[in-house]
Amino acid sequence: MSVQEATVNVMKRTNVRWMVVALLFTLTAVNYADRATISIAGPVIQKDLGLTSIHMGYIFSAFGWAYVIAQLPGGWLLDRFGSKKVYFIGLLLWSVSVMLQSLSALFVGITAAGVLFVFRYLMATFEAPSFPANARVVAAWFPGKERGTASAIFNAAQYFATVIFAPLMAWIVTVFGWHHVFIVMGSIGLVMAFVWLKFMHDPKEHPMCNEAEVQYIAEGGGLVSMDEKKDGEKKSGPNLKVIKQLITNRMFIGIYLAQYCINALTFFFISWFPVYLVQARGMDILHAGFAAAIPALCGFGGGILGGVFSDFLIRKGYSLSFARKTPIVLGMMLSMAMVLCNYVDSIPLVILFMAMSFFGKAFGALGWAVGSDTFPKEVAGLAGGLFNMCGNLSSITTPIAIGYIVATTGSFEWALVFTVAHGVVAAFSYLVIVGDIHRVEIKAA
Repeated sequence: MSVQEATVNVMKRTNVRWMVVALLFTLTAVNYADRATISIAGPVIQKDLGLTSIHMGYIFSAFGWAYVIAQLPGGWLLDRFGSKKVYFIGLLLWSVSVMLQSLSALFVGITAAGVLFVFRYLMATFEAPSFPANARVVAAWFPGKERGTASAIFNAAQYFATVIFAPLMAWIVTVFGWHHVFIVMGSIGLVMAFVWLKFMHDPKEHPMCNEAEVQYIAEGGGLVSMDEKKDGEKKSGPNLKVIKQLITNRMFIGIYLAQYCINALTFFFISWFPVYLVQARGMDILHAGFAAAIPALCGFGGGILGGVFSDFLIRKGYSLSFARKTPIVLGMMLSMAMVLCNYVDSIPLVILFMAMSFFGKAFGALGWAVGSDTFPKEVAGLAGGLFNMCGNLSSITTPIAIGYIVATTGSFEWALVFTVAHGVVAAFSYLVIVGDIHRVEIKAA
């Protein structure tokens, strides 16, 4: 044993990786709060602008169109320039786009709706690299046995965002007017962009991370050199042959389909759920904002527990496939509790069933952990972008479909049935289509 190895063995290992995932958690909370601004302000915007449910469905879907289109370019940018630079620039620009949505207050009718659509579209474009970047950072900073927990932590931020920001945004809408929500949330994002720039580094380069932690991560399968520049290395644009390998792989097909379905549940909660509470259950916006935080808090707990449970199964010796699939399938089954809202009139029972559904959906939302386990290391950003593109197709279809269902039927009953059906398909996909979960190797062209 060399002197250096001996020193590493006795050196107390730092835990900077958990500070890194805490930062990812915070940024993801801001990310989802920015997406949800329009849903919190939605009932007032719809009334002020005289828009129908179908119109609102298209405004909600503006995010999805851009987010899906920008995934592959965003993933390629991550592989080309690294997570730190791309995330920083994206966060700056999406925060400015959030603030600019407030300009819609200067217009009326369809023109104001068009302003909202355009700047929400731009916000989504600049947010596109964020989740693939999260997955790349987790793959670089965490050994395999901790990756499920780390991924669950940053993914659970989407629920925590509602817990913290939904009441805040509802209060701002009620007291100051709906356009102020965009100014406040955009300002928070600008501050966080510079926090990211200051703190974020690769494991080998981070001033707070010692050699013992780097070695621990690397020995556990962490890709500590993912963004390390190599002399003479040149990266071209997205490789169509690589993309073909990804989209024809049976495991990835199953993962893509399941992520689409899981995100359909997510986009019900972050687009139509507050509107449901106001229009179907007669709540005012302020109370709806606080009520929406209760299921979100359960979702936050479910998201963390799902990742911890999955990693617990790995430490107990179960296979990676069993450890990832079990919480996903159990969670999707519990997410179906939402449909019970169709059979009760009590608001507390509605919140209870929504909380159960949100908990289950979050418990099973391990798609990004699976991604960190399976994406080819050479093209992790591109693979993450493709995964997120497929998953977020539901950000387009779900808001529009629910808008049409509500407009056609005059109620949310079939909208809830439509939403929970996605949980059934997600469970089926992991049980039948995915097969063995493993890291894919890209074949040379």
